[in-house]
Amino acid sequence: MTKFKFTQRVAAAMIATAALVAPAQADVDMSGKTIEWTIPFSETGGSAKWANFFAPLLSEALPGNPTVVVKFMPGAGSTKGANWFQEQTNGDGTVMFGSSGSTQFPYLLGDPRVRYEYNDWEPVMATGTGGVAYLNAEAGAKFDGSANNLQDMTFIYGNQGATRLDLIPALAWKMLGMNVEHVLGIKGRGDGRKMFESGEATIDYQTSSGYLKGSAELVEAGKAVPMMTWGSLAADGSIVRDPTFPDMPTFKEVCDATDGCETSGPEWDAWKAFFVAGFPSQKIAFLPAGTDQEIVDTFVNAFAKIRARDDFAEISAARLGKYPMYVGEGAEAALATAITVDASAKDFVVNWLKDDFGVSLN
Repeated sequence: MTKFKFTQRVAAAMIATAALVAPAQADVDMSGKTIEWTIPFSETGGSAKWANFFAPLLSEALPGNPTVVVKFMPGAGSTKGANWFQEQTNGDGTVMFGSSGSTQFPYLLGDPRVRYEYNDWEPVMATGTGGVAYLNAEAGAKFDGSANNLQDMTFIYGNQGATRLDLIPALAWKMLGMNVEHVLGIKGRGDGRKMFESGEATIDYQTSSGYLKGSAELVEAGKAVPMMTWGSLAADGSIVRDPTFPDMPTFKEVCDATDGCETSGPEWDAWKAFFVAGFPSQKIAFLPAGTDQEIVDTFVNAFAKIRARDDFAEISAARLGKYPMYVGEGAEAALATAITVDASAKDFVVNWLKDDFGVSLN
């Protein structure tokens, strides 16, 4: 199967499963319980905003209205929290985990710090997201829709880790011929935004929820200038404008306008493959391995109830952006997309990480 056909099939499957409704099942009463939803990043990033948005809605939707508490376990670019979750055996619904692309990418790349197995976990909900890259005011004044005027500048970027979701902006900026120095090891994208605000970093990227909640204020204040989004995946497998930011160009558009940047060939194929793995189903809520099926069904039904709210589209667009939400079989299909990448794309990224970051994964 060609890469195009695979991407097209994935996109079509994602769109089809977005409309799946959870089956009617008898729900388990969760009265009096406290559910701890662990996020493996700091409390300032997009995953925190995602979980904090859904937590009170989940409490309201679950039978018995249990308390849902969001906890943070940052470290090692999220692998610390994921490794911890792998060891959890509590199957009564009081333990949840929220994964992100920065958790998926180390798994896909065979990072030796990964001791977790996605196929062991029970996905109950997934959402897509997007991302926005932005410049400081000085560089923003030179941006004309291409990176041609930015190639003689040196940028500083707060990076969670070479094998994390930050490889999407890192590879994009390299393809654009930009000189970006990476400060590795920050605990979450919210920490990267803080570096940008203080002037320690001069370029940044945030997932949509982080941009809407924090970075958009920097733009309004004239301290940041949007450069591009990563785009959105259409049903035919093409990259189109992000529905949350329809007025911003995509990386593909900026690349097409930039001398020397190509939207075909191995480099582009690798970037796009990891974009597909990292963004259309970027954030996923899990219950631990071994959770009773009745509990899994109860959570699936609760998230389906949230999605069916009359006001859900409006409130989620304002906080998270305009992206699909998947439950039940849809969440399972989203997970399959998130942990699948073409072997040639993986090989390209592994070699690039070794050459540019000194990271050996072989």
